[in-house]
Amino acid sequence: MQNAQSPPSEPSFEALFRYQVLSQVFVRERNGQVRSKAVKAVALLDHFGADNTLRRVSRRSIYRWLAAFEEQGFTGLSPAKRAPVKDSLVLSRPLIDFFKSQKTDDPLTSVPELIRRAKINGLIGPDMSINRVTVWRALQRMGIDTRRRKTPKHRDSRRFAFAHRMQMGLCDGKHFRAGAARLRRVALFFLDDSSRMGLQVVVGTSETAKLFLRGVHETTLEYGLMDALFVDNGSGFIAHDAIDVLRKLGILFIHGTAGYPEGRGKIERFNRTAGDQILRLLDGNPQVDPSCGALELRLRHYLRQQYNLTPHESLAQKTPWSCFGDDEKPLRFAEDQQRLRQAFVLHTQRRVSNDNVVSLDGIAYEVIRGYAGTRLTLHRNTLDGSVAMVHQGRLVRLSPLEPHKNARDKRTSHVPDKEDTQRIWPPSSAQMAFDRDMRPVIDLDGGFVSPPKDDPEGDAS
Repeated sequence: MQNAQSPPSEPSFEALFRYQVLSQVFVRERNGQVRSKAVKAVALLDHFGADNTLRRVSRRSIYRWLAAFEEQGFTGLSPAKRAPVKDSLVLSRPLIDFFKSQKTDDPLTSVPELIRRAKINGLIGPDMSINRVTVWRALQRMGIDTRRRKTPKHRDSRRFAFAHRMQMGLCDGKHFRAGAARLRRVALFFLDDSSRMGLQVVVGTSETAKLFLRGVHETTLEYGLMDALFVDNGSGFIAHDAIDVLRKLGILFIHGTAGYPEGRGKIERFNRTAGDQILRLLDGNPQVDPSCGALELRLRHYLRQQYNLTPHESLAQKTPWSCFGDDEKPLRFAEDQQRLRQAFVLHTQRRVSNDNVVSLDGIAYEVIRGYAGTRLTLHRNTLDGSVAMVHQGRLVRLSPLEPHKNARDKRTSHVPDKEDTQRIWPPSSAQMAFDRDMRPVIDLDGGFVSPPKDDPEGDAS
């Protein structure tokens, strides 16, 4: 885990995406693959980007990110800031216009064919060499579609299994209904890949990053840190908060291929077992308390007292509990509980409005007076959803804005600062004239003050 004493700046979505891609390379290396084969395999996969769309990464990019990560750590994965380019800084204007017109008239033509046409028309000399990647990038920047025709997907569908406990954790959400009212609930189950043991389960009303991270926290408290965690592409798993927290914990985060449940065979088989043995009997049952806490207690009892103690066919008729306990690999616990909890605290910057309000995730929070117009670093706890700020060296928890309560609250009166009461105010010209014309007629001892010599009234007397 990273040191939580000095809060880092908010990581970019692209840096978190690159870390997610490198995690898959590192997991394959730990499973015995050489780096070249691991990079080649990861380059053939589809990955979820910052905007939740699938994208692929070339081997060249993966090698470049690996070098940056090994040299600078996570900081090296942040993309460098570049000035926007409308088309190309290398290609000439006539050549750019030619490529644009040709690709617009013939959308199916390839980039190499465009280069050949340009050579025939004399726009590219015999001694000139034009890289097709340069042409492709110029077309992309101009908004011209360069996508290829769809081709059949070739998957690497070989089965995998890790040799020791906590080398790979599996997590998936199972939706079900509970109670007489048939309320919707979701259970996130955490399994160990090697022993098939059920580590933890958390229940909520929807699949969120907060629910998922609570499960990670409770699993880590009881069994220690995993080396890697394999999930699908659910809404709670692809959230940037989830990726950032697991990065801080040092857990490699792997997302399965979308639309390919066969790649998550173990957890899918467990979901079917749990559905047959307990979840289907909760739907419409008036004897079942549908609250999330009661369901969580019921499912944890099922995991520990029934599933983990049942012999498994793939484990040579041994129970998951015995396989997990007999493993010689030591468990890797956090150094201390405070540092573990700090890993679940994320930091983000927000600007404070002129009425001392800051907005985060669509919720307005009231800030201590004196920070209007400034940018604050907010400490966001992903476990309990609290938001705090540092004020005078102390962490102060912020409360959500209550406009109706503020409308009835009495406004505080202005209290002058101590410096203002002790300040010596310089006299203005108006004050000087007033003191001259309206001077007192007696002095401090009670006697009359002699008028100045230049006073005409004094001369007359």
